[in-house]
Amino acid sequence: MGSETIAHLVAAGLDVRALTRRPEAAALPPSVEVFGGDLDVPESIDAALQGVSSVFLVWTAAPTTIPAVIERIASHASRIVFLSAPHQTPHPFFQQPNPMAEMHKEIERHIAAANIPSTILRPGMFASGALLWWADTIRRRDVVRWPYAAAETAPVDERDVGAAAARVLYDDRHVGGDYVLTGPESLSQERQVQIIGEAIGRAIPFEEISPEAFRRETAETWPRSIVDMLLSAWGATIGHPAFVTSTVAEITDMPPRPFRRWAVDHDELFAGG
Repeated sequence: MGSETIAHLVAAGLDVRALTRRPEAAALPPSVEVFGGDLDVPESIDAALQGVSSVFLVWTAAPTTIPAVIERIASHASRIVFLSAPHQTPHPFFQQPNPMAEMHKEIERHIAAANIPSTILRPGMFASGALLWWADTIRRRDVVRWPYAAAETAPVDERDVGAAAARVLYDDRHVGGDYVLTGPESLSQERQVQIIGEAIGRAIPFEEISPEAFRRETAETWPRSIVDMLLSAWGATIGHPAFVTSTVAEITDMPPRPFRRWAVDHDELFAGG
């Protein structure tokens, strides 16, 4: 998500600085100033914060360093944009037990306590989740075996989230904003797989399996807490259309990309040999 945001900031002609654990591996435009640092080691980010005005925070560390990192950001920057989650949204998909949401809440509490002007971005399900879930299976031409075929989400294109993040970083009208970002349409999981098939030009067989079968099939590759979180969210949304907002268009002045556009633009990652 950082790289998408950086691309939009560079295109806007702004000075950009990036913090990464591995600066030698950062494939960023030459105009971007790259610093090494790790949120797990708060003092390592001090150099990168010197002279900055706005910070885009994507949390990639353990929660233990949250207070120290937010304190450091607040002492240098005049604004923070935090990539959170829609845990405040009154929709069953977002109201299930979620350890990541609890961490996001803690970060938001520390940002509020630091009295630094902030904007909170809350993307829903990312379209790129389809790569993690289905790409390997589809490339092998196997059957997609998946629970809760009818569970509906509104996948948001990561490029749209990056565009929104860039805009709120430099547009003062969005200071204090709290925005839920979604794609433009509610789609069942089975329909998303069908759309990927249409993008790559072949039908993808889909078989709905039980939550118990899904737990067994992911037991050796996925953390159990993540599996339980997803199953709870998918199960709770059965019978409910996904929560859909127009926020991407309102922030960026461009309509959000539909999932079909994302699938076409990433077809080579599913098509295989």
